[in-house]
Amino acid sequence: MTRYPRWKFFLLLAVLLGCGLYALPNIFPDVPAVQISANAAGEEVPASVRRQVAEALDQAGVEHGPGEAVNTSWLVRLDSTNDQLRARQLLSDRLGDDYVVALNLAPTTPQWLRAVGASPMNLGLDLRGGVHFLLQVDMETVIRQRMEAWSGQAKMALRDEGIRYRDVAIDGQKLVATFDDQVAADAARAPLRTALPEFTLNQAEESPRLTLTLNASTLEELQDYAVEQNRTALNNRVNELGVAEAVVQRQGADRIVVQLPGVQDAAQARRILGRTATLEFRLVADQYSAQRAATGIAPPGTEIFPFRDQNNRPVILEKSKIATGDQVTNAQMGFDQQSGSPQVNVELDSTGARSMQRVTSKNVGNPMAVLFIETKTEMKTVEGENGERRQVPESTTDRYVINVATIQDTLGSRFRITGLDSPAEASELALLLRAGSLAAPVTIVEERTIGPSLGRENIEAGLKSMVLGMALVLVFMLVWYKVFGIFANIALLGNLVIIVGVMSLIPGATLTLPGIAGIVLTVGMAVDANVLIYERIREELRNGRRPREAIDEGYNRAFTTILDANITTMIVAVILFSAGTGSVQGFAVTLFIGILSSMFTAIIGTRAMVEMTYGRGARAPSKLSI
Repeated sequence: MTRYPRWKFFLLLAVLLGCGLYALPNIFPDVPAVQISANAAGEEVPASVRRQVAEALDQAGVEHGPGEAVNTSWLVRLDSTNDQLRARQLLSDRLGDDYVVALNLAPTTPQWLRAVGASPMNLGLDLRGGVHFLLQVDMETVIRQRMEAWSGQAKMALRDEGIRYRDVAIDGQKLVATFDDQVAADAARAPLRTALPEFTLNQAEESPRLTLTLNASTLEELQDYAVEQNRTALNNRVNELGVAEAVVQRQGADRIVVQLPGVQDAAQARRILGRTATLEFRLVADQYSAQRAATGIAPPGTEIFPFRDQNNRPVILEKSKIATGDQVTNAQMGFDQQSGSPQVNVELDSTGARSMQRVTSKNVGNPMAVLFIETKTEMKTVEGENGERRQVPESTTDRYVINVATIQDTLGSRFRITGLDSPAEASELALLLRAGSLAAPVTIVEERTIGPSLGRENIEAGLKSMVLGMALVLVFMLVWYKVFGIFANIALLGNLVIIVGVMSLIPGATLTLPGIAGIVLTVGMAVDANVLIYERIREELRNGRRPREAIDEGYNRAFTTILDANITTMIVAVILFSAGTGSVQGFAVTLFIGILSSMFTAIIGTRAMVEMTYGRGARAPSKLSI
């Protein structure tokens, strides 16, 4: 028999030890916990509230751990999911609206494993529990905002051409430009066509007025863009939150599904996902006095907003926007070098930079304001007619000026936003702008919390199916192939260790119920390679080969068949992963890893055990137990 290379023994040992080390944290399950977070961004839970939490749990007889700080939140470990649900309801009633009490899971992995980067597999929403959001995109706001932007482009195009006009009004999905005479109206046709290719110009009008109608194809593209832009921005925000393998998918024409496995800081997730934060740069209409602003009546072409300072004094701004938040390409939190106060450094895209340069070059010495627009969606508890309490989404929009500065010189694509209260607020504003401005406000129309108890039931059901399938395979291989069946069974157990270790090692890999199905399928397929090899050995023995020769021929000649059979399955797994989403990808990942692992354990693992039993150093066997 050909000598088996020693390096393959060391490779097998290294793979099993490495994967075993990273699979080990999975025997330390997470424990139920509740997480208390302040509603205000960056605000820590004070010691008085921490004592109040412990006293409330003690009075209710709920067993709990000492509690620990996690960033700005306070995490309390509990003994069971029932205690967890009781604690959340109890603390929610006790702390009120100033704090959010969320379900969470606390890790129990030993420190020495965490020191080498070992951690349990990420579990999906169906196994670990978590939060499910269904978000509705406000399409009317999308269209209204874009019509306002197009109206501004039309005015700018007419001013650049020196054409006098009375007004460019918005009428639903139409723009109506009014002029002093027919000559000006005729002269405006060409520049409006060039500036607004998304509209169709009415050719039949002979009055000093032009009507531009939004094209149906442009409207459809705008709606698709709004949903996709919101989905991308929400996905970026979730990534900024650090939630592992979250699901952000489009559902229908105007809805987006967000699933956050593990309820990692659900309070912050709800606050950030339910917010639409954007900026508008506008000129200050300083020709109007502060007394006029105090009356609350805005002059024509202007709007009044409060300046967020100690007095909330009103400021009159021009309606026309210089640049908006959707033109922001980057935003980073920083500090002013002179005062040390927090600020946000903003970069605009080419369109916003050109607009900013054009306007500021003509208004040097005049004040410019930064208008902050924020839409929040919060879940309010209401009581129905039958006394049943339910969660209802409630949206509010705040508009206020956060900064007014005099234009000292022509500005380009880079800005500083000051006037922020704290570094935490500056960091969160930068996050929202950096992740991508939402094309329109979103409303949380549905929020479901999938408790860990349901996830535990799914895990137990998946484990039962896997254990049952494995037991049947082990018994079959042991009865049918005797000693060689023992080799296959040991390799099958090693296969599971490798799968779990690799899944735990890959950043972002998440195990879901379909993933468990992929592992169960792999258990059944893992012995296919051994069956091919063993049947080939039996055939060689029937042809009169000596035992060692039969072993050698069985492994060598079955290799091509094993490779061909598994490559086709791996191709299917790759297609499922690339074309599928969510649970389909989870199934594809475990299937792909399982196929590679089963080939490794079948070809190298069982061959190593056969070599140690019948190979060099051993007495030549007269027959094989196969």
